[in-house]
Amino acid sequence: MGTTGLRALLSTVRYEVLPAKATEDKVLAHVPRDVVVTVTASPVKGLEPTLDLTGRLAAHGYRVVPHVPARLLRDDVHLKEVVSRLREAGVDDVFVPAGDADPPAGSYDGALPVLRRLTELDDPFTHVGITGYPESHPLIHDDITIQAMWDKRAHATYIVSNLCFDPRVLGEWIARIRRRDVTLPVYLGVAGPVQRTKLLAMATKIGVGESTRFLTKHASWFLRFAAPGGYSPDKLLQRTEETLPPAASVPGLHLFTFNQIAETETWRRELLERLEQLEH
Repeated sequence: MGTTGLRALLSTVRYEVLPAKATEDKVLAHVPRDVVVTVTASPVKGLEPTLDLTGRLAAHGYRVVPHVPARLLRDDVHLKEVVSRLREAGVDDVFVPAGDADPPAGSYDGALPVLRRLTELDDPFTHVGITGYPESHPLIHDDITIQAMWDKRAHATYIVSNLCFDPRVLGEWIARIRRRDVTLPVYLGVAGPVQRTKLLAMATKIGVGESTRFLTKHASWFLRFAAPGGYSPDKLLQRTEETLPPAASVPGLHLFTFNQIAETETWRRELLERLEQLEH
C-alpha cells in the first residue's frame, strides 16, 4: 500500500461519535463537511438521541450515517417511522447491527430480518452497512459470523469491521471472507488516538448499566491503551498495510473517536501532512 495507500485511507474516513450533549458542537468545530459522521445508538437511551443528532448534523450539511440496531426496533411500524424520519432528513446511508439490547425492544433479534424488511420496502437507503468481526465474537463462532455476512450480502452495500488491534488478524480475516466470496467493501474499524483516561471517563458518563456492559465487553481495550508507549493508530495502520491481501477492497477507515473528535481530526491531518512530505 505504501504512503499513497495510507493517504487514500485517511482521506476516506468515517468518524463514529456518541450522541452526547456536546457532540454537535464538537463536530461543527472540528470535522470537515467531506468527512462522514456515524452516530451510535445506546440500548439504554434508545434510538431517539441518535435520530435527533442525525437530523441536526444532516441539516448542517454533513453526510450522516445513523446506527439502527435491530434490537432497538419495537416492530414493523417503528421501523417504517424510523425510515420515514431519516429519509426526510436526507439520509441515504444507515448502519444496521444487531445491537446489544437485552431483551430486544420487539420482534427483531438480529440484523438480517431488518435488512430483509428494508429490501421489501424498496431499499429506501442507497447505502446499508453491516458489522464484521475480525476478532472472535464473545458469543458467536467465527464461521457463523462469516456465514451471517454471506446471508446479509444481498441486502447490504458495505461492511464495517469491529475494532481490532492486531494487523495480522485483520489481514487474515479479510482474506478469509474474500475466499467465502463476500465481496462487499470493508471499512477498517480503527480506534482514534484516544487516551486510556479519557476512554474510561467516557465509559463512566454513559450510564451505570451501559458502562458496566461497555467495560465488560471491552476490557482488553483498556489493556491496550495502558501498555508501555500507549496505543498508536499510526503504528497499527503502518503494520496493517503489510498484512492486507491483494484485492482487499478497503475504501477507507471507520474511526472510533470515543467523542475525542478534535484530537482525532488533528491526528488525521498531521499524519496526512507527514505522509505527503514523505512522498515528496
